[in-house]
Amino acid sequence: MIASNTNDLSNKFALDTNSLSALKKDAKAGTPAALKETATQFEAMFINMMMKSMRDATPQDEDGFGNSQQTKTFTTMLDQQTSQNLAKRGMGLADVLVRQLSSQQMGQQALAIGAEGNGAPGGAAAAANPAVSPFSNAAAMLKSAAAAGAQTQASDEVAKLPATTESGRIQAPHVRAFQEKLHNHALEAEKTTGVPAKFMLGQAALETGWGKRMIKNADGSNSHNLFGIKAGPSWKGKVAESVTTEYVNGRPQTRVERFRAYDSPADSFKDYANMLANNPRYEKVINSGGDAAAFARGLQRAGYATDPHYATKLTRVIRNSLA
Repeated sequence: MIASNTNDLSNKFALDTNSLSALKKDAKAGTPAALKETATQFEAMFINMMMKSMRDATPQDEDGFGNSQQTKTFTTMLDQQTSQNLAKRGMGLADVLVRQLSSQQMGQQALAIGAEGNGAPGGAAAAANPAVSPFSNAAAMLKSAAAAGAQTQASDEVAKLPATTESGRIQAPHVRAFQEKLHNHALEAEKTTGVPAKFMLGQAALETGWGKRMIKNADGSNSHNLFGIKAGPSWKGKVAESVTTEYVNGRPQTRVERFRAYDSPADSFKDYANMLANNPRYEKVINSGGDAAAFARGLQRAGYATDPHYATKLTRVIRNSLA
């Protein structure tokens, strides 16, 4: 009968420091059970980082319900516990790390035995030597796990890991898919305006909820309006009507407005780029100097959106979500 592991962190509270201390103690021995537990804990950390990135990528009303500091603290704790529970079930990363690190450990043990045969210290002395034992503490193992995960590109589990943003955050899968799908169109618009492609992608993400809230034509087809540009008197193209929220004197009001409709996302980016480049009101936006906050503030001051928190939301999306 196999004895149960009393230090199984997946069955305990995510913030239980005593359980983490016990894991560190077992990790020093480098046993298979400790290797599995530490790899599982690494997987839980990875899942928690993904959940945090997905929450950061979702625009929120600064004054909205449930946006208090107490709610944010509770949500953080809930995400940590959820990550722990998901890691217990496993998504494959822990198994990959265990296989990789076990092979490394066996290789180092073989080297230690060979060195002992040549008169070098071995046995207990080799196990106590950090140069021989790769997991002298939990922190070292997690560092090795991260390196192993990056090197095992042949594995499907690791090959599908999300990208990271410039701030080092894990990029949510739906964010990465949105960016990859529209990246080339944004680069073409960058050539016209000089505005970094990432800034325009961030605005398209904010306006459409990462493509999930696209304006529809009367027949239900996609208008491909990625930037929420309205159809004024000078617009001669196709039009789609949609319910939208406008802020009047700081108060939200629901209205039905007419929006421009395009044949493709590429046409939407072209029209947006032409508007920025040729409309004098957006001169400061064009000259934002590659600064995300200045770009967002310039748009709001030029009257692009009536939401009083538009610049703050856009800056957060650009900096925290896009690679």
